Amino acid sequence: MESRVLSGSATISGLPRLRPQASRLNATVTFAAATPNTAVSAGGNLLWGRQLRPAVLLETSPARNLKSVLASAASSSDSSGEAMAPVGFFQKYPALVTGFFFFMWYFLNVIFNILNKKIYNYFPYPYFVSVIHLAVGVVYCLGSWTVGLPKRAPIDADLLKLLIPVAVCHALGHVTSNISFAAVAVSFTHTIKALEPFFNAAASQFILGQSIPITLWLSLAPVVLGVSMASLTELSFNWLGFISAMISNISFTYRSIYSKKAMTDMDSTNLYAYISIIALIVCIPPALIIEGPVLLKTGFSDAIAKVGLTKFVTDLFWVGMFYHLYNQLATNTLERVAPLTHAVGNVLKRVFVIGFSIVVFGNKISTQTAIGTAIAIAGVAMYSFIKAGIEEKKRQAKAA
Repeated sequence: MESRVLSGSATISGLPRLRPQASRLNATVTFAAATPNTAVSAGGNLLWGRQLRPAVLLETSPARNLKSVLASAASSSDSSGEAMAPVGFFQKYPALVTGFFFFMWYFLNVIFNILNKKIYNYFPYPYFVSVIHLAVGVVYCLGSWTVGLPKRAPIDADLLKLLIPVAVCHALGHVTSNISFAAVAVSFTHTIKALEPFFNAAASQFILGQSIPITLWLSLAPVVLGVSMASLTELSFNWLGFISAMISNISFTYRSIYSKKAMTDMDSTNLYAYISIIALIVCIPPALIIEGPVLLKTGFSDAIAKVGLTKFVTDLFWVGMFYHLYNQLATNTLERVAPLTHAVGNVLKRVFVIGFSIVVFGNKISTQTAIGTAIAIAGVAMYSFIKAGIEEKKRQAKAA
């Protein structure tokens, strides 16, 4: 709009030159030629998106009118520029962005589980590998904080006290999950971990005192039945793997309980970083005590002899990076979607991991194990859908 003002002249495009009569200083100013081609309203002419009232124009001087028009033109030009600003790809296609987040979450999760199991095939030390998972993630977080992506959120003693129980349960659940991964097939561990909703419901009912609808309990029956069927005929079954996966379920259940008590306004990225740091500190002592002597004696040397030093180090680095990224991406993804989509995402993730692990490792499973796994996954889906519906009704009730 500024380009319409002619230098050295009081003429503006679409407006007549303002010429006060010599005989009268307070001459009436007319805008006969100022009527725009776009619209005319009953209250006055529309000028650059602004309505000028004739009564106001008659009470002011020509010089003040000119300044008002110029200010209106500049203001309209700025607002028009903001309105015409191009919309970014992320804002224009939010569904595609969310779909990409889900894809990367699944992809990183599958890659982590496959690489993790391959490491255990030549380096069966789950306590040490668990420490590596957390250590790589902590280094990644510290590096991100250093460059300000994201900016580190401050933490005080009160929040630290609340996060310690969450981090301890996270560490215990993570280590026991890895013990199970090392002991049995990946698909079997994930089948057992499908029981996690059952432990969550039990803890909510008997520890937190929350009333769990009968429909939720009924939806968990197929989960228990399916896991039982799969366990009875699982070719890789052993008690260490089974019990470790069950302890992992219980640990993550208590993590959820303590997380509700530690509700904070801190963003999820910073919160997960602090939990990872505390969990790493918790995991280091048992790794040194339980596996340290064996690692120094034969563990490291045997692994290097099998795959070489370079592959051994790079495998540990990448499995730790994939572990941290898939967990962080899962948190960021689930923040973008509704509870029902959240439920579907978790169910499909487990299906993806079980399916890909069977294909990649060529695990032989019996017909009963396959049927039991399918029943368990279906039960988890039913439970997730029902629970998501209940949570949505609660949310709508609060909003109302």
